Amino acid sequence: QAQLVESGGGSVQAGGSLRLSCAANEYFRNKYSMAWFRQAPGKEREGVASYDTEGTTTYANSVKGRFTISKDNEKNILYLQMNSLKPEDTGMYYCAADAALWAGLSDYEYIHWGQGTQVTVSS
Repeated sequence: QAQLVESGGGSVQAGGSLRLSCAANEYFRNKYSMAWFRQAPGKEREGVASYDTEGTTTYANSVKGRFTISKDNEKNILYLQMNSLKPEDTGMYYCAADAALWAGLSDYEYIHWGQGTQVTVSS
């Protein structure tokens, strides 16, 4: 059974940093495209960063230069390093995965989702 488990969320002040982790279980032993999404209260879910099976990364304009997505293929863990955090980065952050070789920042591209980890940035 597919399982994605996020961790690393928390509360920080503006300008701070957090690193999110997404542990994928054995179901994802083959190559999967993966991504981070976020959803703020009252807003639609939006793609933050993606990492496809070739290691190509894509970022939302709002996080370029501040966030870095990476993956440990041996441990099957996806990371999101978030620096220079802003209050508008606040939201629930979700990890997503799909067997597609290439995938971007649209949520319809992903079939598997984690439960999310909360990130709160105060001004």
